[in-house]
Amino acid sequence: MMPASSPFLLGILGGMGPLATADLLQKIIAATPAERDQQHVPLVVWNVPQIPDRQRALAGTGPSPLPALRDGVSRLNRLGASHIAIACNTAHHWFDDLQASSEAPLLHIADAALSQLTTAAPPSERRIGLIATHGTLAAGWYQQRLAERGMTPVLPDADELETLFVPGCYAVKRGEVAAGGRLFEQLAERLAERGAERLILACTEVAPGLDAIRSRWLQRSIDTTQALALACVALWRPSSP
Repeated sequence: MMPASSPFLLGILGGMGPLATADLLQKIIAATPAERDQQHVPLVVWNVPQIPDRQRALAGTGPSPLPALRDGVSRLNRLGASHIAIACNTAHHWFDDLQASSEAPLLHIADAALSQLTTAAPPSERRIGLIATHGTLAAGWYQQRLAERGMTPVLPDADELETLFVPGCYAVKRGEVAAGGRLFEQLAERLAERGAERLILACTEVAPGLDAIRSRWLQRSIDTTQALALACVALWRPSSP
């Protein structure tokens, strides 16, 4: 927690991609119970898309984004951020390194998502599908947290990642949001066929894609961006005028 004398100022480490960052900002605004400007969350945003590609870095086909991520965190600290949220699931692969270099505490998106899942999912729902990058799935943050709650993760297989998730993700990044959404919806149906009763949208490109096609899966999913937005608003509310 920040020192009592420090003003609240939320830092957003974004740009991964720009649409995902804008989606987080919109969801923070929508989730804030404000009656006037002054009651909204004060924040600063580092929205620099030139951060190297996280998926390619983890696949060994591109440079590490860590120096650029550290630079963004450093700049947010210098601007006085009291807390920092990362608008990208895969970037949490470097979470510990970034936290070690930051004076401000970082929020972990998986903690926010599992907190919302615990509230939203009835006790009968024990099989949870994950839509995420290979790097996020390999890191196991979500699988570990689900197991701690007695839930079973249902994961995409290698072919589904290659033919549905990856092209869907990059479609959203290049502005073909509905096309990406249709691929994500196919992946959601595959996971449901294998027993997933609810989904965690553990990539910040997925919810905008599904929203663009008005997919029914949005009502059966935990949107990690929405969960992070709610966590940010919960931190701000005790300080709100």
